[in-house]
Amino acid sequence: MTLTIRKLGPDDDRSAFRSGNPDLDRFFARYAAQNQFRHHIGTTYVAIDDAGAIVGFATVAAAEIEAEKMPATRRKRLPKYPLPALRLARLAVDERAKGQGVGSVLLRAVLVLARQLADDIGCVGVVVDAKPEAVAFYEKLGFLRLEVVAGELGDRPQPLPMFLELGQLGRAK
Repeated sequence: MTLTIRKLGPDDDRSAFRSGNPDLDRFFARYAAQNQFRHHIGTTYVAIDDAGAIVGFATVAAAEIEAEKMPATRRKRLPKYPLPALRLARLAVDERAKGQGVGSVLLRAVLVLARQLADDIGCVGVVVDAKPEAVAFYEKLGFLRLEVVAGELGDRPQPLPMFLELGQLGRAK
C-alpha cells in the first residue's frame, strides 16, 4: 500500500473512518477539523491510501515539558524552565488498514515535524500520553516513560506520559 501523508482538509470525508476506539473516532469525526480550522489548537495529518481513503490520522500540537520530568540522563544538561516540545495528541489507524504499517508511517511524519520545529523555533522532542494498549508500540520506537502525575480516579486507565528526545529521532526504528 502506498500512502500519502498530508494535512487534513476542510472538505475531507471523515465519516467512514473506524479505528475501533470510539473516543478516537468521535474526535476525528467531530473535533479534528474545528480544532484545526476554527480554534487553531492542533493540526491533524491524514494517511491516504491508493484509493483515496483516509486510513489513519495523527494530531499534533505545541507543548512544553518540565525539565524535571525529563529522563535523568538528559535533565542535568537543560535549563530548569519549561522546554518546547511537540505533542502527539492522537494517533489512530482505520481497522481495515491495521497491521500494514500505517501507524509507523504517521509517526515518522510526526518525527519529521519535530525536527522541523527544532530547526525553526526550538523543540526538545515529542511527548505523547500513551493509552495502555499503545505503550509497547511507543517503547519499541524509543519513547521513554516519564514521571506519572496522579490523575483523577475513574473507570478508565490513565494514559502514560512518554517522551522521545530530539537526539533519539534519528535512531527511532
